[in-house]
Parts: sequence; structure tokens; C-alpha cells
Amino acid sequence: MSGLLAVGSAFVALFAFATPSATPVNQIAEPPYFTDVPTEQMAIEVLTVNGSGCEPGTAAVAVSADNTAFTVTYSDYLAMVGVGASPTDFRKNCQLNLAVQVPSGFTYAIASVDYRGYAYLEQGATGQQRASYYFQGSPSTAEHQETFTGAMDDNWTVTDVTELPALVWAPCGELRNFNINTELRVSAGTSDPSKTTSFMMMDSTDGEIETEYQLAWRECEPGEGDGD
Repeated sequence: MSGLLAVGSAFVALFAFATPSATPVNQIAEPPYFTDVPTEQMAIEVLTVNGSGCEPGTAAVAVSADNTAFTVTYSDYLAMVGVGASPTDFRKNCQLNLAVQVPSGFTYAIASVDYRGYAYLEQGATGQQRASYYFQGSPSTAEHQETFTGAMDDNWTVTDVTELPALVWAPCGELRNFNINTELRVSAGTSDPSKTTSFMMMDSTDGEIETEYQLAWRECEPGEGDGD
């Protein structure tokens, strides 16, 4: 999963860096909030991919041509309990470590993330999707969690939007690794795991559903990234 990927987006910006005082004049009401994006694409080098939910060759990154979003697709990210499941299958996770290179003079924040997948949950069973994000060296980690209850047999979508005043920007002029952790859990609950199977996927039955990350961009202010 290593390689230099020209991308037009990055991961959820939920980190403790100061929000700049200057606000771009071309704000819009919906994510990604700003219409101006750098013409030079950012680059992401995938350093490591670890976890039971993203074995080698089962996760891929696709890039938006307009420099506003990228997607992560998983082909074997499945948590399950009940008939056919091993004792450890109830929990699956994936850890991505990325080196992000931002076009000169710009910085980014994540405006929204769309998580998508498919779930089959027996009556009384539950499924849980978790995600967290942070920059290397930052003490701040943002977390998101969503719970689903059975009976359920359908695609699921979770949208996590960061409001404009709460956007947190990557530090200007610095190259820091970006880390994203995701997790799926399934519990049998009051269903009978000796007779039934419940599962939750971070993809769809046909592999067409992806996790999408939308960026907000801004130009760095004079003096940012100069060690002040």
C-alpha cells in the first residue's frame, strides 16, 4: 500500500492547532466551505497500513481530479458474530499512516467525512463504527462513533461534518504524518449467536461504496510556518 498518490483531499481536521484570524472571503454555506483550491495537487505517501480490517491489498485510495476530495475503499473489512465467525471476528480495525505534502503556501482542514457500508444485524444485535484522526506529535485526537441496532439489512451511511468555526487547520510549512484509525464492532446482544449471524462491513456488497473525505483549503498567512 506504499506509493506516492496525487490527491485532492485529506483526512478529518480535528486537531489542536490555532485557527487563523483571517477568513477567506469566498465562504460558502456547505462543506467544503471554500471554492478556491490550489491548482497543484497535494501528495500523500502511504507509509503503513495495519489492522485486521485492511489486510495487504484490500484497501485503496482514489483521488478527486478537482482537488477537493479523496476516497478510501475497503474490500475485506468485515466484523461478524454468530454462526461461521471466529472468536476475534466481532472486532475489525484499520490503521493508516500517511505522509501528506501540501502545495506551497496552502493548508487544509477536513470539512466532512462520509462513511459508508453495509450491515446485516439480527433482531437484538448491534453494530458500531468508530473513527479517530490525529497529526503526528499532536496531543489532540478527534473521535467519532455511531451505533446501529437490529433488525437491519441495508446499506448504512454516516456523515460527520465539522462546522466552519470549528475547522482546525494543518500547520503551515510543516510536514507531519497523518494518522487515521477506524474500527467496526458487532455484538450479538439478545440474538442467539448459536443459530444466527450478524455482520457489519466498511464497504458494500458490490464494492462500490467508499469513505469520502472533503477538504477545505486556505492560503497561509505571512509568518505562518516560520517557527513563530
